[in-house]
Amino acid sequence: MVANIKDKAVIVGVHNTKFSKDSGVSELSLAAQAVKGAIDDAGLKPSDIDGFATFTMDSNDEIEVARAVGCGDLTFWGRSHYGGGAATGSLHQAVMAVATGMAECVAVYRALNGRSGQRFSSGVSGEIMTADAIHWGWYMPYGLLTPASWVAMFNQRWMHLTGVTKDAMFEVAHSTREYAINNPNAFFHGRSFDRAEYDASRMIADPLQLFDCCQESDGASCVIVTTPERARDLKQPGVAVRGVAQAAAPDQEQMTSFYREEFAAIPEMEIAAKNCFEMSGLSVDDIDAAVIYDAFSPIVLWQLEAWGFCGFGESGDFVLDGALRPGGRLPTNTHGGQLSEAYIHGVNGIVEATRLVRGQSRNQPEKDINHALVTSGVGIPTGGALLGKLDY
Repeated sequence: MVANIKDKAVIVGVHNTKFSKDSGVSELSLAAQAVKGAIDDAGLKPSDIDGFATFTMDSNDEIEVARAVGCGDLTFWGRSHYGGGAATGSLHQAVMAVATGMAECVAVYRALNGRSGQRFSSGVSGEIMTADAIHWGWYMPYGLLTPASWVAMFNQRWMHLTGVTKDAMFEVAHSTREYAINNPNAFFHGRSFDRAEYDASRMIADPLQLFDCCQESDGASCVIVTTPERARDLKQPGVAVRGVAQAAAPDQEQMTSFYREEFAAIPEMEIAAKNCFEMSGLSVDDIDAAVIYDAFSPIVLWQLEAWGFCGFGESGDFVLDGALRPGGRLPTNTHGGQLSEAYIHGVNGIVEATRLVRGQSRNQPEKDINHALVTSGVGIPTGGALLGKLDY
């Protein structure tokens, strides 16, 4: 049974800080900037915020963020696990708090110095203090130490089964960069690349080359979630959460799940899709645009299949037909994504999905965006959300 939270929580404020490779400030400063910016965008006051949701990986205590921003009493805080899987997972926490009355205005934030500080691309080559060391220990001796190497292993198998080629991976990476060119806050604003540059870029983990891999970024993003009643009186058009879900599947491991009978599949994302569509009453035909978690270019292809935009092995043809482009079936990652805007663990994606529904994206498609999909990381316990225009 899927809980009915449709339209019981609304995103009313969003903000991204400047994205860089060396912020020169603490992660707490970045978090405070993002939260304050989202509060201002909504037309709220810091004292209106009574809840926070973020990642277990975030280094900023909620009470420190609240004190830095000037919030008052708090009645809720929650954290989600699994790295990029926590992007819509944190939104899920906020929606549950608001829908049940545990809080009225919840700030969902993620702040990191992901380039100048802790670099997630280093993977698990350092000291490991969790139970995950048990399963990582079976393949670490073979060089499978980093997210890029894990995704490359999965992708080799998936490409073998489907026949999808690097032409599709290039299309994902290139279409995303073309959006970033027009986004002044994107790190790769104004900087394109062509197929020759893509092919000549260095190999990271075969078949993943440099432009197939997300950035390491410093920055922060925040969205504010409140009730529909409160949203009606605020500064921005409200964006309703029609559906949001978290999911893990049998034999789940963090970004690997190599011991399933078939590991070239992401059943956890299929579960999230099924639950989101069921609770929202929507179907894939209702989705006008998407922000699909793009830590690596091929994971966009897998997710297109998991959410039902095309069948297994058909995502290559889907994107090569121009589906992700401005005039395509599903304009995707219109901010530039994590490949070309910034890697803020997917929360900048929730910001962009909100802007798409508001009609405020830097690359707003010509068609009306009534509903947008936003997803979390792939290979780990994950999730997604369906956002739509608030019916006043």
